[in-house]
Amino acid sequence: MTSFLSARVRAQQFDPGILGLFTNPFYIARKELRRHFSVLAPKLSGVLLDVGCGEKPYEKLFTAASEYVGLEYDGPRQRAVSKADVFYDGVTFPFPSQSFDSVFASEVLEHVFAPEKFFKEIHRVLRPGGMLLLSAPFLWDEHEQPHDYARYSSFGIKHLVEQNGFAILAQHKTAADLSALAQLWNEYIYKKLPKWTYAARLPLYILLIAPGTILGILLSSLLPKNDDFYLANVVLAKKI
Repeated sequence: MTSFLSARVRAQQFDPGILGLFTNPFYIARKELRRHFSVLAPKLSGVLLDVGCGEKPYEKLFTAASEYVGLEYDGPRQRAVSKADVFYDGVTFPFPSQSFDSVFASEVLEHVFAPEKFFKEIHRVLRPGGMLLLSAPFLWDEHEQPHDYARYSSFGIKHLVEQNGFAILAQHKTAADLSALAQLWNEYIYKKLPKWTYAARLPLYILLIAPGTILGILLSSLLPKNDDFYLANVVLAKKI
């Protein structure tokens, strides 16, 4: 795979377009997350902390942030691929209290064994009235084993957020329609494919996964939504 094509494919992983239909096994999940983040991210301003930032795939969406700080768990894999500015022990954020105006945490909560401590740290480092934008899966396979500890219903995540010093301003469900089923089917296929390089697996994505993605999107536009069957929760909240 040429360097140009590799760059194009890589860009499709968290901001999938037409090319992503054929190259991204998680097209539906990532497309839906980005759609909701695109609306809510501009509501976060000032100095922003991205907890579990990875490669900072959503940084450009936070147009009102004056500074963007990436925080990541300190492990060999994270050190190798993350664009984090700061690494931590997975428990205590290495910042003074009230250091940030906003916090963003995407698909991190399911990897936190003690969520109350996690929210306590977010609350601690936020300034009064600070904003929190987070997402967490409801329907998804086990991943990043063995550090996968929980799934959250809309009621469960609402309880966690409100019981830890935040008021919810907006709460959304991603892919609350038949496309969620298509994404889960694609995830099943993805996990069963040979552990080859990405370039070697790409033809299999095109042949086996892309049809499910396209069919799921088409059928979801024709069939009723189902608010009880969805992929992830997205929550915007304010520190109180």
